[in-house]
Amino acid sequence: MQVLRTPDKYFEGIKDYPFKPVYTEITSRDGTPLRIHHIDEGPRDGPILLAMHGQPVWSYLYARMIPILNDAGVRVIAPDLVGYGKSDKPGAREDYSYQNQVDWMSTWLEFNDFKELTFFGQDWGGLIGLRMVANAPHRFKKVSMGNTGLPYNPDVPQDVIDQIKEFRASSIKLTPYSMVKEVRKMDADRASGHVALKFMYWQKFCWDTENLPIGMINSMQMEKRSKFMAMGHYLFFKLGLESISPFSTNLMKAYEAPFPNASYKMGPRAMPSHVPIIPDQSLEAQKNARDFFATSSLPFLSVFAGDDPVTNGIEKDVLRMAPNAKSAPHIGGGHFYQWTRPKQLSNILINFIKE
Repeated sequence: MQVLRTPDKYFEGIKDYPFKPVYTEITSRDGTPLRIHHIDEGPRDGPILLAMHGQPVWSYLYARMIPILNDAGVRVIAPDLVGYGKSDKPGAREDYSYQNQVDWMSTWLEFNDFKELTFFGQDWGGLIGLRMVANAPHRFKKVSMGNTGLPYNPDVPQDVIDQIKEFRASSIKLTPYSMVKEVRKMDADRASGHVALKFMYWQKFCWDTENLPIGMINSMQMEKRSKFMAMGHYLFFKLGLESISPFSTNLMKAYEAPFPNASYKMGPRAMPSHVPIIPDQSLEAQKNARDFFATSSLPFLSVFAGDDPVTNGIEKDVLRMAPNAKSAPHIGGGHFYQWTRPKQLSNILINFIKE
């Protein structure tokens, strides 16, 4: 397995990310060494929150929450998934799978011997982290999550599966705007159709776009910017001039920093296609994890934004999966509410950790 490592110089000057890096070297199943980065901030004797990010972000997503949590006495451990942030980045599509991510992060967890954890995961951080909890429940005291789930879809109609596969293989070209237009319909489609037929636009856009505009995508969800400014930056990006774009922001720069060029972006490109919205090789492992939560006595808190079209309907499934789960009030803020609602989300987690 060929592995890329982002040089430290690309992370210099990132605004509001003063955290000292901690590195763990694990060995992948094929014998390849992988270096995984995490940050560890707050009182050594405080209760520990394991905060996991998703796609296409990294631990920078928690930069606004960490000071709030630390001030409340909570120690925060926030890793970068393999393929993201300061962690190593395998260079081929076939290197990435749902199971590989679970295995890599479970090995990282065991190597560091973290225990007495409260878990919080969002997006892929939830898909991977919930599986980690189910595999090693003795390391966790409590579980929280939001804007994510543990998808299990063994009964998707064959015509839907065929449409998705045909669409993914088609020559249709998507732009960020044509993709977003369809993905925003996911919530409405829960009543009138199958959400997988909208999520497939995100899957196809990510894989087909060799140089995924990660900074711009995250800015669209976390910053309030005019359409003119967004389109202006996209033009510079398409011309390969994003480094001098007058429309770039500190947030954009932070999310492009892990990727010196397009070859480093294989993880963010590949992983959306591994979300098990249709039956795939993860089916049995998903069922086993869901069976664990169906009988687990671990305190479980569901914390959803409530205004994220991608995940709005998932909370009902989470509450069915985990009968002892409690649902926190919806706090808004969209998909990446760690950035847009840091105080509200932090306070909910602080109360959950300390109660």
